[in-house]
Amino acid sequence: MKKSLALTLMFAIAFAGLAFGQVKAKDGVYFAQETAFAKDSGWKDQVVVTVTGDKISSVVWNGVSNTGIADKLWAVANGAYPMVKFGKAKAEWDVQAKAVADYLVKTQDPSFSKFKADGTTDAISGASIHVKGFYDLVNKALASPAVPKGIYAKSGWFFKAQDDFDAKTGWKDSVLITVVNGTIVDVLWNGTNKDAKMKSKLVEAIEGRYGMAKAAKKGEWNVQAAAVQDAILKAQDPAKIALKADGTSDAISGASIHVTAVYLAMDALKAAR
Repeated sequence: MKKSLALTLMFAIAFAGLAFGQVKAKDGVYFAQETAFAKDSGWKDQVVVTVTGDKISSVVWNGVSNTGIADKLWAVANGAYPMVKFGKAKAEWDVQAKAVADYLVKTQDPSFSKFKADGTTDAISGASIHVKGFYDLVNKALASPAVPKGIYAKSGWFFKAQDDFDAKTGWKDSVLITVVNGTIVDVLWNGTNKDAKMKSKLVEAIEGRYGMAKAAKKGEWNVQAAAVQDAILKAQDPAKIALKADGTSDAISGASIHVTAVYLAMDALKAAR
């Protein structure tokens, strides 16, 4: 009788482990983001997953935009992502995102698959948003190498914009930096125009309206901006990038433009020190 009871308990424990999934990643902090900005909203989601003691101990779901604003959690907090007022949602995005993240921490099941055709689920109480993309990113993050400990004391999303619109061009540049485990993992250089009818500098360039490609030998603005972003990622400390008196840099191959992002990045990262 005792042997039978012991076997029953063993099978019950094993089944519970399968039911709640298994985290195969080693202890560490993991990051993943979508490969492109959404065509309809302009957002590109990101996740930061922390594994401690072979378990997921915390998850942060956020996003960056190609519209020239700060991160999605900032947008929600500042009324720039009003799902309740205009989307008739039961709760704002950050509340629902936290419910999804908390559910993952509780179940420890990154292989969750109870999705409806539209990517939502009825299984997570308090969340009517699309969650399939979140789980896709979590699995992408856990399958990637852990983010090494970096030079910054604080992690998070750090945004800095120029104080005023340029009197000649009408543009006001900005930079949004994602720091995970003290390491810069993403840099987004963009800009907004004083003419509200214009889209962000990044979008205008990608859609062929910025006009730099005709005159610049090294490519359209978004192409050169990507080179600058990569240079900041590689350097980790933007202050290490040598700058010329005119605001350009010979240290960045592929960019002959004024590297405003480097100055803005140095300013933004003061809060991460």
